[in-house]
Amino acid sequence: MGVEERRQQLIGVALDLFSRRSPDEFSVDEIASAAGISRPLVYHYFPGKLSLYEAALQCASDDLASRFVEPHEGPLGARLLRVTRRYFDFVDEHGPGFSALMRGGPAVAAGGACSMSTASTANALVDSVRQAAYVQILSHLDVTDPPARLELVVRSWISLAESTALVWLDGRRVPRAELETQLVQDFAALAAVSAAHDEEMGALLRRVVAEEPADGPFGDLIDRLTAPTV
Repeated sequence: MGVEERRQQLIGVALDLFSRRSPDEFSVDEIASAAGISRPLVYHYFPGKLSLYEAALQCASDDLASRFVEPHEGPLGARLLRVTRRYFDFVDEHGPGFSALMRGGPAVAAGGACSMSTASTANALVDSVRQAAYVQILSHLDVTDPPARLELVVRSWISLAESTALVWLDGRRVPRAELETQLVQDFAALAAVSAAHDEEMGALLRRVVAEEPADGPFGDLIDRLTAPTV
């Protein structure tokens, strides 16, 4: 393998192994065995086990943050749905890595310098993903100086997406497509509750809804809520 190809292979191995146990519990020999290479070759690409794990977390966070980048075309509901689908593409394809990133690495509570350092690195990377998502969503709302209530809505929705994905990974009991649409509708619901208490949010929500087609995720939510019961 070439240098970058081998590095990416080791990063993938690290995300898979470290998602199940703390880095303190693994030896470089185990990493080498899982990758099908020799111990010295691991050290050739990374100074040590912790540096490999941190590189793996960085790679995962960069990939995840990129999923929130979306062209400013079409209604907001459709844009959020495309973003949510790409987000769940990552979750679906890299479940162990996603869990490791969001949870700061497993068994951190067990202590140890390696665990504490890993947790600090993971937390910083997760914060960077959240901030990237926050900035992207505000840009789609055409807001540069968000009022307090809007910030609460956007950051709450990002946290909801994270927790929903983690719960979904544990058994995948809800069809993924349904969950993606529900998350987009959750954004509208959070905004609607806030709009009921704040006129500025009300004006923002009315502007967004006015641009939504009837067959979009927001229109579908309204239809479901207003449909007569049988």
